[in-house]
Amino acid sequence: MTPDLTRLLATRGWATCAVGQDASDWIAAARAAGLRALADPEMRARWLQCEGTWFVGVDALPNGADGSLDGVPLPLAVAAILAPFGALHRAQLSVVFPGYPRPRAGESAAAFSYRLRRDAAHVDGITAEGPDRRRNVTEPHGIILGLPLSGAAPGSSPLVVWEGSPAVMAAALRQAHEGTPERAVDVTEVYVAARRRVFETCRRVAIVAAPGEMVLLHRHALHGIAPWTCGQEAEPRMIAYFRPLMPGGLENWLVSEA
Repeated sequence: MTPDLTRLLATRGWATCAVGQDASDWIAAARAAGLRALADPEMRARWLQCEGTWFVGVDALPNGADGSLDGVPLPLAVAAILAPFGALHRAQLSVVFPGYPRPRAGESAAAFSYRLRRDAAHVDGITAEGPDRRRNVTEPHGIILGLPLSGAAPGSSPLVVWEGSPAVMAAALRQAHEGTPERAVDVTEVYVAARRRVFETCRRVAIVAAPGEMVLLHRHALHGIAPWTCGQEAEPRMIAYFRPLMPGGLENWLVSEA
């Protein structure tokens, strides 16, 4: 990743750029694999959420550890960005359908209201667990890289991100881990307070990207999915996400630089 792109991610929190002329074969292979996953009854039972309006699709694409899919290698520009993170996981296949959002199974009224009002904004890798929904860092991702697999109308539930949020969130999370940077701790109150500051001080931006582009998010960026506002006839929005873990684990994840 270039120094300019690294600085942009650390300050703004997001970037889009062209993938390159070698991207079309991988995108076609990923889209075909994605359509197979969407048609698979077991996959649908596990990942089709929000009353059929969001296919969450964690680890749903059958790519290899080098990112190749059905013998098609990752585009060179993507492979170069992901190379420092080592072997890759199976990519997430996120598909949003007309009508999103509807309540997710088990979601409280307050949580659904937050999904509607605040796009279910979150920092990846921070999960709420247990009856009291206490949060800690369980998956310290190094970066979030998305590759659109379908066209996207502006109102087809775009990815949204709050510009400048990485600095706010990272400072709060470092404070929460002060003295114990090597292990996860309860960050619930610190995280919620920092998220509130982001909503008050950072600009919400909708990112609309098409096949042939990639979307990059800083690991501390607050982001979510906007409600669907275009017609019911619009094509579902499909994107493949790589979220490799940070080398060195939580201690390195807490550093604010990209």
